[in-house]
Amino acid sequence: MNRVAVITVGKTHSGKTTFAKALEKKLAHAIVFDQDNHAEILQSYYPALVPKEGANAIKYALTETIINHAVDQTDCHIILCNANRNQQGRSKLLDFYRTKGFTTILVNFEIADDILETRIDQAGRSTAILRTVSSFKEVLARQQAESLSNPGVTPTPGEAEYLFIVANEKQAEKAISEITKIACREGGP
Repeated sequence: MNRVAVITVGKTHSGKTTFAKALEKKLAHAIVFDQDNHAEILQSYYPALVPKEGANAIKYALTETIINHAVDQTDCHIILCNANRNQQGRSKLLDFYRTKGFTTILVNFEIADDILETRIDQAGRSTAILRTVSSFKEVLARQQAESLSNPGVTPTPGEAEYLFIVANEKQAEKAISEITKIACREGGP
């Protein structure tokens, strides 16, 4: 049986979580993994384990454990709802899923920065999961600078079997429809 691994790529507040949840509802036997949830668990219940600076190794280990269980012990499609803006990290993820027999799909969110700024202002999202900055505006500013200095943050054709670009709600809906078809065509559960 072939499953799909959908990996979202995009700046903060670009719609990755909204997209992932909508896809999960349409795609039978799918599960969303969002590292923000894992960060929140750690902050809420194990704050002493969260590093004050540097890589958040405990968060990555928690995510890896949960994903490995889902990959090896279930027949679920995987939807990774993280920024995934590092090409080297994406490559490792894509290679991992390919070796496990998944069809790989990247969904790149290309939402205008002014729209992201408005969303940040309107969202009122908790900043409790942030460790190295104090606001999502700072996260966005870092991501904007990173985009200018590192072209590898934007996925390119050929990284995954399928690449979808989402710049608006209509494109998000179309990507969900196409991914659902791909999963059925690929012989998913």
